[in-house]
Amino acid sequence: MSSDNKTLIVEGKLSDNERIKTESRHLRGTIAEDLKDDITGGFTADNFQLIRFHGMYQQDDRDIRAERTKQKLEPLHNVMLRARLPGGVITPDQWLSIDKFAEEHSLYGSIRLTTRQTFQFHGVLKPHIKLMHQTLNKVGIDSIATAGDVNRNVLCTSNPVESEVHQEAWEWAKKISEHLLPKTRAYAEIWLDGEKIETTDKEPILGDTYLPRKFKTTVVIPPQNDVDVHANDLNFVAIAESGKLIGFNVLVGGGLAMTHGDHSTFPRKADDFGFIPLSHVLQVAEAVVTTQRDWGNRVNRKNAKTKYTLERVGVETFKQEVERRAGIQFAESRAYTFTSRGDRFGWVEGIDGKFHLTVFIENGRILDFPGKTLKTGCREIAKVHKGDFRLTANQNLIIAGVPAEQKEQIEKLAIEHGLIQGAVSKQRLDSMACVSLPTCPLAMAEAERYLPGAVDEIESLLEKHNLSDESIIYRVTGCPNGCGRAMLAEVGLVGKGPGKYNLHLGGNREGTRIPRMYRENISHEEIMAILDDLIGLWAKDRQEYEGFGDFVIRTGVIKPVINSAKDFYE
Repeated sequence: MSSDNKTLIVEGKLSDNERIKTESRHLRGTIAEDLKDDITGGFTADNFQLIRFHGMYQQDDRDIRAERTKQKLEPLHNVMLRARLPGGVITPDQWLSIDKFAEEHSLYGSIRLTTRQTFQFHGVLKPHIKLMHQTLNKVGIDSIATAGDVNRNVLCTSNPVESEVHQEAWEWAKKISEHLLPKTRAYAEIWLDGEKIETTDKEPILGDTYLPRKFKTTVVIPPQNDVDVHANDLNFVAIAESGKLIGFNVLVGGGLAMTHGDHSTFPRKADDFGFIPLSHVLQVAEAVVTTQRDWGNRVNRKNAKTKYTLERVGVETFKQEVERRAGIQFAESRAYTFTSRGDRFGWVEGIDGKFHLTVFIENGRILDFPGKTLKTGCREIAKVHKGDFRLTANQNLIIAGVPAEQKEQIEKLAIEHGLIQGAVSKQRLDSMACVSLPTCPLAMAEAERYLPGAVDEIESLLEKHNLSDESIIYRVTGCPNGCGRAMLAEVGLVGKGPGKYNLHLGGNREGTRIPRMYRENISHEEIMAILDDLIGLWAKDRQEYEGFGDFVIRTGVIKPVINSAKDFYE
């Protein structure tokens, strides 16, 4: 099959992941048998990959790996589970259940809020894995398709100021999530002791070998770009008229991951395909996914994501195929503007008269720290809260739907446990990192543990140059896979090795421009020296309201990335 001499299907020897999926019996593998093997704390052979489709990654504590090797012990294998929470909404009863499990059955006792607008358990040992899934199932939560080559947790703008539009958008996020889920019964059979039945396990959307690579979807409500649309394969930008949702602009082909030293990989912004009414949402979502399913690269996983398919076959060819499969025509895109992408902290009153409190959770790590008992505070609030919680894609927490008469009680608990803190700088609020070491097996450098001290130094630099009221969108990721979304930051650090990072500059506050690498493989001290000089120039020569990223582009410190595929590495 070809169009305009562009090959639509990549020929060649399939990657081994394709064999794993083909032989998995629709994601069952021998996971159930592996669970009974107490000789190892990990999963063996293909199951190491297959458990990802069930929402888990096998990890170990890399801080103690060498010591365990000396003791002739295998690494301390455990799993990280990522829950499926479309739009990040969770009830107080659900919160109490996950809090209890984390306290009693994880190595770290923490709940981690992630950039995928959900929570993660870290450090769950093999004997507790089945209990973890069954505990979540009892309160209506699962981890189906939050990892692996499938459509993952669907994000949705989380700040519910425009309550009616947000409610509708969230409902669409849930519908899209359900529509694109795998149909196999493997999850229920393995983890919930579901009855094994004769079934063909047809996968009409994902296909019997699922997608070529992971796939991410968002629903976003302008002017907030809090889900970072350009980090995702498929995005529905809400268009409202007179306070009512009428449809979406559809953006396709964003993604931030790359591989060090491989210039065939790069971050890419999503393309705007056009506007669709609400009645077309599910068929368009399905058409985009199935087109990527059929045309995506199953030979080279490094080039398997949707962004590379668009680059290879052409945006217009891909768009036309989506229209053909969905039986629709995209209309001209409706106008919209992104003005910010951070969370709005503090109290906000919704149009329904209820109040919503957004609290800052540094790195999304909910745990009791000295003088800041975040985990206990969330638990105590959950015991009395009459609304719900909303997790944000920026790792923060919204205590939502608080009636006026309960506002004082919630605020008192939040202050008592450090969820509301005296003075958190704007810079700290605009900084983010992935988990990285010690648990992520892909990590090359520190991120979560590095960020707080690095922010301290940037705060000092801003103060030194009389910019204490300003901030820079600053993000750190421990490897080039993009979880911390550093490739949409004004200053983005990408881990290269222990204590070394690639420094990227030139993104913008709205999240619509990719930064370019400014220096490669440099230390923290070198990074801070560079930022000291550049912040000094920014303080001296910036235009009114000009952000740091726009300043370094305007003044020629670095060239803007116009087309990431063609000029990202120039």
